[in-house]
Amino acid sequence: MVFDLDMIKAVYSRFPERVEAARKVVGRPLTLAEKILYTHLWDGNATAAHERGKSYVDFAPDRVAMQDATAQMALLQFMQAGRPQVAVPSTVHCDHLITAQVGAEKDLKYANEESKEVYDFLASVSNKYGLGFWKPGAGIIHQVVLENYAFPGGMMIGTDSHTVNAGGLGMVAIGVGGADACDVMAGLPWELKFPKLIGIKLTGKLNGWASAKDVILKVAGILTVKGGTGAIVEYFGEGAKSLSCTGKGTICNMGAEIGATTSTFGYDESMERYLKSTGRADVAALANGIREHLTGDDEVYANPEQYFDQVIEIDLNTLEPHLNGPFTPDLATPISEMRATAEKNGWPLKVEVGLIGSCTNSSYEDISRAVSLARQVAEKNLKTKSEFTITPGSEQVRYTIERDGFLDVFDKIGAKVFANACGPCIGMWNRVGAEKQEKNTIVHSFNRNFAKRADGNPNTYAFVGSPELVTAIAISGDLGFNPITDTLTNENGEQVKLDPPTGDELPARGFAVEDAGFQAPAEDGSSVNVIVDPASKRLQLLDPFTEWEGKNLIGLKLLIKAKGKCTTDHISMAGPWLKFRGHLDNISNNLLIGAVNYFNEETNKVKSQIHGAYGAVPDVQRAYKAAGIGTIVVGDENYGEGSSREHAAMEPRHLGVRAVLVKSFARIHETNLKKQGMLALTFANPADYDKIREDDDIDILGLTEFTPNVPLRVVLNHNDGTMETITVNHSYNAQQIEWFKAGAALNIIRKNASA
Repeated sequence: MVFDLDMIKAVYSRFPERVEAARKVVGRPLTLAEKILYTHLWDGNATAAHERGKSYVDFAPDRVAMQDATAQMALLQFMQAGRPQVAVPSTVHCDHLITAQVGAEKDLKYANEESKEVYDFLASVSNKYGLGFWKPGAGIIHQVVLENYAFPGGMMIGTDSHTVNAGGLGMVAIGVGGADACDVMAGLPWELKFPKLIGIKLTGKLNGWASAKDVILKVAGILTVKGGTGAIVEYFGEGAKSLSCTGKGTICNMGAEIGATTSTFGYDESMERYLKSTGRADVAALANGIREHLTGDDEVYANPEQYFDQVIEIDLNTLEPHLNGPFTPDLATPISEMRATAEKNGWPLKVEVGLIGSCTNSSYEDISRAVSLARQVAEKNLKTKSEFTITPGSEQVRYTIERDGFLDVFDKIGAKVFANACGPCIGMWNRVGAEKQEKNTIVHSFNRNFAKRADGNPNTYAFVGSPELVTAIAISGDLGFNPITDTLTNENGEQVKLDPPTGDELPARGFAVEDAGFQAPAEDGSSVNVIVDPASKRLQLLDPFTEWEGKNLIGLKLLIKAKGKCTTDHISMAGPWLKFRGHLDNISNNLLIGAVNYFNEETNKVKSQIHGAYGAVPDVQRAYKAAGIGTIVVGDENYGEGSSREHAAMEPRHLGVRAVLVKSFARIHETNLKKQGMLALTFANPADYDKIREDDDIDILGLTEFTPNVPLRVVLNHNDGTMETITVNHSYNAQQIEWFKAGAALNIIRKNASA
């Protein structure tokens, strides 16, 4: 089935003219990313060149995608916007609320019972406002989008940081918060600082044990978790063309782990094959009609240093399989060095569980390469030493791999197949024994491996690898096992070696599915009622945030000075907290409970300046709010890294935090704070972070003259009677300052809708 074909035709009909207009104003050949950005300007044809990393630009995305955990808050906000229907094609995907525990069938049945209230709400609000609804079990949002909605040259935003997965089909697909999605669904422009451009040239061709996953694991090691911040990563070269479409998706997916705005590839034969295989030959034909515009200009790729802000070259011929981790996705170790590195650092070598699948690596190709190794367990008389799990990416993939006998092969080696959902990747894994918090190692083909993320155990050492490498390591049970060189002892005591993985890019007999799980909205949703029980613990209608008082912020108390890595998982944990994603007050009880307090090196234990005692972060903050005392949060580098979850911005706003002051922000989180009417500030001198004391009273001055590009002043009133004034920067433009003054961007939308 082809969705939204008329919309795609409209995008392609204006594409050549808009590319030519952009080429004229920029005055040079264009990268693919620039072509897509300039063809999606809100005002139409380009009339001026935009400065990378500086110009705020309004865009008109083609579509919006939301997963169930973030869709709740996004659609609760949209209900306040005063619009009768979404202005662009939009979808909701139920993939986050299914706990992996027993197996697919029982886990899905339990989720449908436990989260019925949420699913009914999402289905009804989708029905009313014209959104496509993908039921629980249909699959993980990013895999479903790639199979059904992504198209070359398009622009999409999604309320999940891994929206960027659609770059594998040549899109500019960007993760955002729910407020941004609300803007676009309401028919308003979407604002983004024009990104910088990183070009990654791929030469050669993958062989043996190396996979597309190893490309992004290598890139993460080079750029680190913040090296891509504010930039689009564009892959090109003969090596890029040699990759499968879903392999490209894997690479783009984990671009979120380097902080990139998004990643993308130019349209090529692999994308054409994938479109046709997934029932979208019409889209492939349209793309073929303008294919020269759906990739970067030849001059760009011939001399990339002249057109990109940074260029990296990777030779696929020599690329070695990697494992990244533990506790951060950018700690890259070639498999040949893992044993020595693990022994040096005291990482447990015994692997308890190997997990494959997730939105990053759950394609037919991924599963087929993993199954080629699973077959060797019986063929070579081996026994799998670790637990092993598979999480299919969509019902279409699951049904097809079952038809082709893959699930039978996995079953024979004792593997457990979870539901088509996020599961362990986002902490929705009821892992037996995790509560003991024992030191242990797992390997998985997911994208993130922050502490506690998969199973809630801070002592689980999680390593990220390709599905085929994870499968091999699970068979061996040994983190240091290098399948390229090492042998295994089989049940007969013989030394055997695993053959390199093989697999099919696409199913030879085509994809098949009985019920993909899609529910179309009503033609006219005006009579559909969306009911939210006032007594619900899962859903809560939103009250507008209050406007700024028009004064400087005086006498703020320090809630917490977070030390080191503070991701959105630390600010608003997932796992068991996902059930409260539609209830702002209840989920606010997890505010910053994972952040490390600089002053005592503990989590969820901060000093209250009301009575001097230590307490849980949410409790201390609620007491400040009840007393009418404003607070500030101080953080380290790349604050808000990770998921796009806007709850990490809405929770502090709801509980009365007025400002967040850090050394640097991750892009999505900074925008989310701005959208919710918060002050997002950075130290002009990062060393001033050290000046913040636990008992400080803090004033923020200059707000009455709040102006773009003009720093603010922060006065630190120390408990010993001394005082220091520091300079803090901000990146607010004129429109964003109005969001702050209004109390939130949504307040402006609501006001305009009722005018």
